[in-house]
Amino acid sequence: MNLQQLKYVRAAVRNDLNLTKVAQELYTSQSGVSKQIKELEAELKFEIFVRRGKRLVGLTKAGQSAAQVIDRLLRESDNLKRLSQQFAQADSGRLVIAATHNQANYVLPPVLVRFSEQFPDVDVELRQGSPRYVVDMLVRGEADIGIATEAVDGHNELETIPCFSWKHVVIVPPGHELCRVTDLALEQLARYPIITYSPDVTGGSGIVETFARAELEPDIRLAAMDADVIKTYVQLGMGVGIVAQMAADNGSRDGLVTLPGSSRLFGPHSTKIAIQRGNLLRNYTYRLIELLAPHADVDALRKGKPISSSKTPDRILSFEERPDLKFGPRNEVCEDRGSGMPFGPPPARIETGIANHIEVVHD
Repeated sequence: MNLQQLKYVRAAVRNDLNLTKVAQELYTSQSGVSKQIKELEAELKFEIFVRRGKRLVGLTKAGQSAAQVIDRLLRESDNLKRLSQQFAQADSGRLVIAATHNQANYVLPPVLVRFSEQFPDVDVELRQGSPRYVVDMLVRGEADIGIATEAVDGHNELETIPCFSWKHVVIVPPGHELCRVTDLALEQLARYPIITYSPDVTGGSGIVETFARAELEPDIRLAAMDADVIKTYVQLGMGVGIVAQMAADNGSRDGLVTLPGSSRLFGPHSTKIAIQRGNLLRNYTYRLIELLAPHADVDALRKGKPISSSKTPDRILSFEERPDLKFGPRNEVCEDRGSGMPFGPPPARIETGIANHIEVVHD
C-alpha cells in the first residue's frame, strides 16, 4: 500500500468514477490507475468499487468506509508536509485563494497589499469563479482558503468564518432624476429599467425576491455575471444599476454615483472565509484570515478547534464599518444633491507593487 494508490482512489471518487479524468488530473495513464486500484484492493482483501465490465459504477459498502479513511489519511499526509514547511520556510511559499468576482475585485485588493508587505516571499494564486467553484476548489484540496457569500455553508468538509455583512445599492449616472429623490422607495425604483446580477450570482435571486415581497415586478432589462458589466450598461443609459456595496465603493472611477440610503431597500448578506476542516494551515494563511476577519479566534483554529467552539462577537461589522477594506477616500459628487459617492480608483500599489507575487486565474 502506498500514498499514490490512495490518491488514485480519492481522485476516482472526486471525479465521479471517471478514470480518464483521474489519469489527466494525476498525469498518468488510465490503465495505470486501474492497475494500482486493483493492487490496493487485492492487498486490502475487499473491493472498493463496484464494476460493470471495466467501468467503475459505484462504491461498495466497504468502499464507502474506505474512501472516508483514505481521505483522512491523505489530509493528514498533507498536514505533515505543511508542518515541515512551517519549520523550514515559515514566511515563504505559495497561497492559493478561491474567490468570487466581487470578493476578488472589490474586497481582496487592499487586504492583499497589506499581506504582501508582511510576507513578500509568499506567491499568491487568486482563482476566480462562482460560489460553487469556490467550494469545489476547497473540497478537492486545490485551494488553501475560499472567500464567498453563498454556497460555503452547510458542508461537513468546510469550516466557515464570517468576515463582514453587506447589502446591495443603487447606482446611476450623475444628474439622473433619482438623485433628487430624498427617500427612495422600491415602488419608485421599479418604474425604471434595471440592470443587475444574474440569478446565479450571489444575491441576484434575492433582488428579485425583494421586489416580489413588495408585490412589484421589476423590469430587469439586463442581467450580468459581474458588477463591471452592470456599470458599463448603466453608463450607456440602459437602466438603473443594482450592485454589491463593495463594487460601488471600491470599483474603478467611472463617474457613476451611489444613491444614498438605497442599501436599506435590500436585505443583508455575509461574506465568509472557508477552509477545509481539519487542515493544518501555513502561518501566513492564518495571518490572511486575521486580516479578513479581525474578530476571528485564530488561536482556536491553530489548535484545531472548530469555530463553533471559539469566541465570536455578538455582531459582525458591516462593510461600511470596515475602513481597512476600502481602497481610498470616498469623494462626493452627486450633481443634484452633492451626496452621491463615486467609485474611487484603486491605489497604485495594487497595480504595481505586488504584481510579481499575485497570479489571477479566471474560471
